[in-house]
Amino acid sequence: MAWWKAWIEQKGVSVKSSRHFNPDPDAETLYKAMKGIGTNEQAIIDVLTQRSNAQRQQIAKSFMAQFGKDLIETLKSELSAEFERLIIALMYPPYRYEAKELYDAMKGLGTREGVIIEILASRTKNELQEIMKAYEEDYWSSLEEDIQADTSGYLERILVCLLQGSRDDLCGFVDPGLALQDAQDLYAAGEKICGTDEMKFITILCTRSATHLMRVFEDYEKMASKSIEDSIKSETHGSLEEAMLTVVKCTRNLHSYFAERLYYAMKGAGTHDGTLIRIIVSRSEIDLNLIKCRFKEMYGKTLSSMIVEDTSSDYKNALLNLVGSDP
Repeated sequence: MAWWKAWIEQKGVSVKSSRHFNPDPDAETLYKAMKGIGTNEQAIIDVLTQRSNAQRQQIAKSFMAQFGKDLIETLKSELSAEFERLIIALMYPPYRYEAKELYDAMKGLGTREGVIIEILASRTKNELQEIMKAYEEDYWSSLEEDIQADTSGYLERILVCLLQGSRDDLCGFVDPGLALQDAQDLYAAGEKICGTDEMKFITILCTRSATHLMRVFEDYEKMASKSIEDSIKSETHGSLEEAMLTVVKCTRNLHSYFAERLYYAMKGAGTHDGTLIRIIVSRSEIDLNLIKCRFKEMYGKTLSSMIVEDTSSDYKNALLNLVGSDP
């Protein structure tokens, strides 16, 4: 499935709205869980992982109205480590959360390009517009300008191009002639010459629709006798290579892309908790069930089983609640 279709797949939702919802008793449960000495982490998990994001926002308002306290700040004072990071992520409205992830990826010394690439390459035009709006409201700054200030060269160009959302076209029509021309242009920009015309790759990958690109990739492989992925790997390197490959992966199958990100976040020594939390939280009300299915098909094990192996305690239990039952 192409990335631009994923958002309409309702069966992919792993966290749904709670029926017969009332924010007031939920807020009271959370207050009691954090009142006095000690914290009832399980009560927090039971409430916040089994409510939709919209319902969590209502709980936060009720918490303030009843107890005069900010729920996020109260949670921060009671929780710690990755469990705190996960629970706080759940409390942000979706676009504000993704704006925060982008802001955190750029603030301070160094830039976590992988986070920026993941978000910009996998979101739709409308989603990117909402993220930009949330970013400006929360940080009084332009996301595009901050990316330009924090990156350089062809990486900066592809990120800005992705942010502009030109490729998000839901039309299923493909012009075979234009697709063939694009394939020829890509071949001429890379395999056919000494060196690489990076801007030609960036322009085509970032401004064409997913259905169009699928035809381009097919024509390119016939022409070059190698996949577009192999050509990108041989013609580019570093973060630019990662960005281009991510666009291709998200175009071919968004669920496979996220499944791969989750797998490598937990594979081997250590865990990339930021990636694990970001994908599970941000996709839980969109297509996480579909990602789980692809994960099992690709790696022969369930997402839940890897979470059990790789995490522990309240952090593990909260993740498992969000992921839901195995496919």
